Amino acid sequence: MFSSVASRLVLGTVQLGMDYGIANASGQPGHGDAVKIVETAWRGGVHEFDTAQAYGDSERVLGEAFQSLGIADKVRVLSKVGSFNNPAELVCAVRRSLDRLQVPALHGLMLHREADLCSLEGETGETLKELERDGVIGSAGISVYSPEAALKALEIDCVDAVQIPGNLLDRRFEKAGVHELAASLGKTIYVRSIFLQGLLLMDPERVFGLVAEAAPYVAEVRQMSARYGLDPLALCWAYAVFAYPQARILFGAETVLQVKENLEAVNGMYPSDMLEEVRCVFDNVPEGIVNPSLWENV
Repeated sequence: MFSSVASRLVLGTVQLGMDYGIANASGQPGHGDAVKIVETAWRGGVHEFDTAQAYGDSERVLGEAFQSLGIADKVRVLSKVGSFNNPAELVCAVRRSLDRLQVPALHGLMLHREADLCSLEGETGETLKELERDGVIGSAGISVYSPEAALKALEIDCVDAVQIPGNLLDRRFEKAGVHELAASLGKTIYVRSIFLQGLLLMDPERVFGLVAEAAPYVAEVRQMSARYGLDPLALCWAYAVFAYPQARILFGAETVLQVKENLEAVNGMYPSDMLEEVRCVFDNVPEGIVNPSLWENV
């Protein structure tokens, strides 16, 4: 399975620039470890990297890793920009990302704030298209948090790609038809948070102390994994691979071992009836559980 999925994998690199994730136990890796993480992903067939200006030192760390490994002219980098007041500021922001990443162009550029969605139908959209024509970026898009925003974004002419959350508990975007619409329009979906910021990989007792309402669901994930002879990591990957067959799928790692474990999980053999059971068991999980911004104690 890995050979058919490898081209769709994207290494999310927020962990390389800052402490991130509810399950992060080791913190931000040092420079040497960061280079090894990038190298391990690259050698494993992961040639696309997701970052953002808001991810602390991530862009700079990635740029140094690319140069150290001699792959700066080969990698595909997707980065995201935050707030800006006018097109000139947007262009300057893109140039800053290129300088830090030390790459000739961005494979993709996304607006990081869902609130900027409306600006894509005006000067911002025109600016993004101009950057594409000039070869500064390969595609343009936006990162969103709601199915409604994803559907609206896909209908905007300048949008080539949309990044959304998705996992075996969070099926809001599937049910809204986001993936089908993107496929019909020839646009790309990037799926992030397939482990729900690591929550789905944690012990249910620890989850109870952090997001109590999620603990029963995480316990069910454990039980389902055991029934199929998998660990939770493999179950999450199995669902993502089958449920999002045309999407690019992000995963993060703060250690080399985690990169290897993810690549091994993607390469697993999964039972054909698993997808439907997941959809049946986790048919309507409350948004307060699948949306990290609503977690009260974290």
